[in-house]
Amino acid sequence: MAQKILFINQEITPYVPDTELSLMGKALPQAMLENDHEIRTFMPKWGNINERRGQLHEVIRLSGMNMIIDDTDHPLIIKVATIVQTRVQVYFIDNDDYFSKRLMTKDDQGADYSDNAERAVFFARGVLETVKKLRWVPDIIHIQGWMGAVVPLYIKTAYHEEPSFANTKVVTSLFPKDFDSTLDPNFKQYINFREATPEVLKKYNDVFDYDELCKLAIDYSDGVIAGSKKTNAALLKYAKEAGIPTLPYAGEDFTQAYKDFYDKL
Repeated sequence: MAQKILFINQEITPYVPDTELSLMGKALPQAMLENDHEIRTFMPKWGNINERRGQLHEVIRLSGMNMIIDDTDHPLIIKVATIVQTRVQVYFIDNDDYFSKRLMTKDDQGADYSDNAERAVFFARGVLETVKKLRWVPDIIHIQGWMGAVVPLYIKTAYHEEPSFANTKVVTSLFPKDFDSTLDPNFKQYINFREATPEVLKKYNDVFDYDELCKLAIDYSDGVIAGSKKTNAALLKYAKEAGIPTLPYAGEDFTQAYKDFYDKL
């Protein structure tokens, strides 16, 4: 049965340089679209994206919301483009402070941005608020990349009564470690929104590294996929021990395996 699938990607080629994550960010939505699923795809509007070459344009009716993070208002800007070689349309989450004036998760010296925690929270809430505005109800939300790792928590807490997400299943794909530093110690405060309170996060370390962030995503997901041969085996074990359905790395011919996994959820 055809499903509505929301893909929340950290990277998508050709908008950013090719990596295992960005290539999968393009391939998976394309594969599901070609198999008659209805999809929506989101990613951050990183500062190294060439808007003219990518033919991005702002969607005025979706832009304009302000989101409060750590008592500061941050305007949400939504842009859209279509990947030329496919029919996949991509929505971009943008903000001058967090995205458009920056590179990706690392600066030009190769150091992780100190406010990556805030950026991840803004991205997660920006996607979910935009999907609500689209009046679109996904059956599956599939996250690829740690920048979307807060989404499962929000779906199961802050947004659990929203009609757009009340019956949605959440899938997280795990990829190799993508940052070496730790997130801002105030990360739990940044997440604070409705029922997603710092108290909900008591079981986690006060300071989040990559693995701790992945555990947060796993705990609030309905399914976990190894997105790479190099996915951390300990994280997959963590998911299995928590009783969460897992899918081992499915290789390059992944379409049927992913479809079957979605159906089982």
